[in-house]
Amino acid sequence: MANVEMPRMSDNMTEGYIEQWLVEDNSYVTVGQEILQIETEKALMTYEAENEGDLKIIVLAGESVQIGVLIATITERS
Repeated sequence: MANVEMPRMSDNMTEGYIEQWLVEDNSYVTVGQEILQIETEKALMTYEAENEGDLKIIVLAGESVQIGVLIATITERS
């Protein structure tokens, strides 16, 4: 299982706003697939999956969270 934490998208970023999940909860995602839009103080940015597997969303769209907070997991299929 891989953790998806709120990434630091810029040097001065301390938190991010989850604008929109681009895939449904429990969907299968692949490496490089765009899964999430994050709003920062300066821009709306897209985050790509770094692992392959089933995405379990923990923090829903519309929430602001600090850098490093767990927002989802990706579990490999067996």
